[in-house]
Amino acid sequence: MLVGLISDTHGLMREQALATLQGSDLIIHAGDVGDYAIIDQLSAVAPVVAVRGNVDRGECAQRLPESAIAEAGPVSIYVLHDIQQLDLNPAAAGFHIVVSGHSHKHGRNERGGVLYLNPGSAGPRRFRLPVTVARLDLRSLPWSVDFIDLLAGDSQPG
Repeated sequence: MLVGLISDTHGLMREQALATLQGSDLIIHAGDVGDYAIIDQLSAVAPVVAVRGNVDRGECAQRLPESAIAEAGPVSIYVLHDIQQLDLNPAAAGFHIVVSGHSHKHGRNERGGVLYLNPGSAGPRRFRLPVTVARLDLRSLPWSVDFIDLLAGDSQPG
């Protein structure tokens, strides 16, 4: 199963992001969507699990939960916007992966047998941070994650 990861679009759905997420079996949006039409655009590519972020208002705030659970085959994924708001022990709760956004910095780390992923920001560029999405490949072990810089057009394994 291929999972597309995106976050912090802040109302901007880049064509490069949609193109990169093509072929995903599932897309996870980790908040700060900015415009609910972005969820509709992503849903045309694959099923979407999305949460609201701290800047989401209006329809996004009304329709999106603060956290969500995504099932990707046998893999259980906990989704929230700000990792600092994590109020459970993912391993004890049976989660394999935690996906968050908020920082606009892509990253991957493992703690206590749980994989923590942040796809970075796919919306308007902030500071000098890259504009990124990620692809999570769950088809074989170990799982692989590629971070794709949408403006540079390159991929960095994570």
